[in-house]
Amino acid sequence: MTTVTQSRLSMAPLRVLCIHGYRQNGSSFREKTGALRKLLKKQLELVYITAPLTVQTEVPNQENNSVPAAGGDGEPRGWWFSDIQARSFSAQQQCEKSSGLDDSISAVREAVKTQGPFDGVLGFSQGAAFVAMLCSLQEQKLELEFNFRFAILVAGFRSACEEHQKFYDAPLQIPSLHVFGLEDRVIPDSMSRDLLPCFLDPQVLIHPGGHFVPAAAAHRQMYQDFLKRFQ
Repeated sequence: MTTVTQSRLSMAPLRVLCIHGYRQNGSSFREKTGALRKLLKKQLELVYITAPLTVQTEVPNQENNSVPAAGGDGEPRGWWFSDIQARSFSAQQQCEKSSGLDDSISAVREAVKTQGPFDGVLGFSQGAAFVAMLCSLQEQKLELEFNFRFAILVAGFRSACEEHQKFYDAPLQIPSLHVFGLEDRVIPDSMSRDLLPCFLDPQVLIHPGGHFVPAAAAHRQMYQDFLKRFQ
């Protein structure tokens, strides 16, 4: 399969599939990343999808300390549950098995078929952990529809679920940018650092803030330096 950019002008925006965090959805994540879209409007076209798993609203929020933004359409969603019985998720929860991951992989596969092709993939929090799994499936040639050229993982982490450890058997060769905050109280920066060895030559952007996608003017150059090799 030819790359997306071979069939268009070299400076056209890169198309990036966006994978939201736990208890978010595509609409709320779009609102939360408005500053990033503005910061990189010449470099990126961001396409948002929503996870297939509905998160029960009465379940306490265990990963993302912000509910979907006001005005965001739809229910809070997730990509997998670490507690199968409660249908809930915590990044710190040790578990042997999870539920829902296969449905989420199918949802991404369908999005790639119907809305792709995409140059890259961007994930936030649980979505970033999911992106690492998607990249592993791509490199193992288990998902032939996937053809991402790069990955951006914001507040990512390595899943604590035993059945997910197969995704970390070998360092991933896909170019990756890992973004995390020193004041993140939801996914501590130590958890994001633990994901770095799972990638070959990971690029890192560290910001002084908390659990969000940073998009200040000071961050523009780092994003652009990472993205320019794909344009």
